[in-house]
Amino acid sequence: MFKRIFGILAVAVLVLITVLLVNTMLYVPKEQPVVAASDTGSFDVDAIANNLSQSIRFKTVSHQSPADFESSEFEGFIRWLKATYPLVHEKMELKFAGGLTPLYKWEGEDSSRKPVIMTGHYDVVPAPEETLGDWTEPPFSGNISDGFVWGRGTLDDKIAVVGLMEAAEHLLENGFSPKRTLYFAFGHDEEVGGWQGAGRVAQALKKQGVEMEWSLDEGSMVLDGILPGIKKPIASINVAEKGYVTLDIKAKAKGGHSSLPPSETAVGRLSKAIRKLEDNPVPGGLTDVSAEFFDAVAPNFPFVQRMLFANQWLFGPLLEGELSKSAATNAMLRTTTAPTMLSASVKENVLPTEATATVNFRIHPRDTVEAVISHVENVIGDDQVEVSIRGDKNEASPVSDHQVSGYQLLSNTFREVFGELIVVPGLTIAATDTKHYSRISENSYRINPIVFGPEDIPRIHGINERVSLENIELVVKFYTRLIRNLDQSPG
Repeated sequence: MFKRIFGILAVAVLVLITVLLVNTMLYVPKEQPVVAASDTGSFDVDAIANNLSQSIRFKTVSHQSPADFESSEFEGFIRWLKATYPLVHEKMELKFAGGLTPLYKWEGEDSSRKPVIMTGHYDVVPAPEETLGDWTEPPFSGNISDGFVWGRGTLDDKIAVVGLMEAAEHLLENGFSPKRTLYFAFGHDEEVGGWQGAGRVAQALKKQGVEMEWSLDEGSMVLDGILPGIKKPIASINVAEKGYVTLDIKAKAKGGHSSLPPSETAVGRLSKAIRKLEDNPVPGGLTDVSAEFFDAVAPNFPFVQRMLFANQWLFGPLLEGELSKSAATNAMLRTTTAPTMLSASVKENVLPTEATATVNFRIHPRDTVEAVISHVENVIGDDQVEVSIRGDKNEASPVSDHQVSGYQLLSNTFREVFGELIVVPGLTIAATDTKHYSRISENSYRINPIVFGPEDIPRIHGINERVSLENIELVVKFYTRLIRNLDQSPG
């Protein structure tokens, strides 16, 4: 009897191993069309770097408080654009939204084709005074050294503004005229939501009945070495972006003198609530746009990781658990929970009657603001804790189609300019101005044509933001090739 049982178990194990191996062997990258490298022309990279350097010197900082807004820096940047790119301003129609967000219209020859809008933003986040001594080069110097341009905006996002303007000026110098109408829009307040800039651009175009075939904005880069085990760079053309909501979690209790603390204080009750939220994140998983990203990337992993992804029917919980341990991949799987601010007593020896934590949630496209609030209330489960929305909120974006010609055009252009790549649809985990442009675009895509490695991650909104001269050249080549390719695209 036992011999028979062991025989059955042995056969079952053999069958299981066979299934796992066969699934893994069949789990290979999808064939992608071979695209020949293109001749995008020659560029004076030093001159372009010098122009980017000049743009960095304008302190176009978006402060949290509108009272700190320095309009003269923004106005100076607009004047600089006009002086630096004369052909663009001669050949294109220029309007403004919110006073400081320029909208360029490059009229195409064929009015039957839907236009495309390419966007960026020239406002930047502050460089805190206490960090200035940690910068290799001052954050608004635009200094060029060691093969890099340094300063705020070199990655986020004056590089896109300058790159698009350089490409357009180059094409106009060579007599190019587009068949399809193109729009460029450069936001002045993206870092604080984009409501006065991109929001008003989208509103004005919608009122005129203008609908784009697709839009292109920041959101990802060409990721090199970001995912361990992947040897090829990954061009993540993001087809959606997370929404956001910030909640105030307010706990109440009796106040009084700190010498006579009760068994439970407002601060203690609040601490328990926050602990529960961090221990019980919003449910996630390898579904929807998250699944599409990993399904495209995972066949390129080494054998063991590939086996896990190829056999999610067995390893799904293990896989999701491992992905959740990394901040980067966890953010791809779910709505994230981030406590960011705390307030309670006004004095060290006074027990507060209220203690408040501010918690920011970046909402996955499968979730909604309402669902997040419901999750928070259910997890905390305390009628002495109130939950309320703080400031603006925004639902996650629609998920754009990555099977259409616009996405394929972007994919092919990346291969032309960057060479052998893994091109995948992805998810932008932060917010961009595309939340406004998606209202007037059939599809919206988010990526800057920059090679981006692990060492660059802390530079975004951090210390020592910089971009290499090689990347500057790639940006201009990419936009130049993309605009030319639009003339050959269907639609």
